[in-house]
Amino acid sequence: MSYPGSSKKLVLVSGAANGIGFATAKKLATTGHDLLVVDNDHEQLSKTVEDLRALGAETQSVALDLSDSEGIISALDKAIGNAHVDQLVNNAGVGFARTLETTSLAEWNLTLSVNLTALFVMCKYFVPKMVAAGGGEIVNVASAASIVGLKNRVAYCASKAGVAGLTRAVCADHAAEGIRINAIVPGTVDTPWIARILDDAPDPSATRKMMESRQLDGQMGTPEEVAHGIAFLLSPEGRFVNGSLFVMDAGFTAV
Repeated sequence: MSYPGSSKKLVLVSGAANGIGFATAKKLATTGHDLLVVDNDHEQLSKTVEDLRALGAETQSVALDLSDSEGIISALDKAIGNAHVDQLVNNAGVGFARTLETTSLAEWNLTLSVNLTALFVMCKYFVPKMVAAGGGEIVNVASAASIVGLKNRVAYCASKAGVAGLTRAVCADHAAEGIRINAIVPGTVDTPWIARILDDAPDPSATRKMMESRQLDGQMGTPEEVAHGIAFLLSPEGRFVNGSLFVMDAGFTAV
């Protein structure tokens, strides 16, 4: 049971207005899911809902600031009502191009609150409900920064390493209760966020070439490629994968 009257599984996808989140929502809309999509971009989120409904998925949205931990709970209580969320994709994230010295405390706190604390709050909210219903699947979107250090991304690296640790800990505590939770670990993916980084770079062309070269085939990933990985982890075919860091990075972290 998901939305009342629907036989489809209901999946919540955060950060669904664009990039990996949007691609994931579209993929799941074509594989027998209804959607609850979350983002702080109200205008783009409305377009996401239209696109998903056109694909035949019953879809609702929640415009939500994930840096507001208390607001997450009240918004979800209001949005979900009698529905049951079967699966969860924690995708939303932020980042700043900063070193240790140049990262402000406000930037540190915002990065940790959106990338890690919000994920903790979402898992804490949904895992007991999933356990009570007999189980559920969760995918947390981590990053190659979960595994290796990246220059000028100190807060981002710390937050994504936390995502990896939290994922494993929740698996250890709840796998026997029917919870499957994994972290997908993309390399550099050609998303609107990367476009904004390039726009701010002193030499966008050189920065893009550097980002491409980190993948051993010289190409960034696409949101759709990562979405396929997330869909697999949520699917019955992914049953034997739990507590893992599921790396999709064209060799970025292999060397």
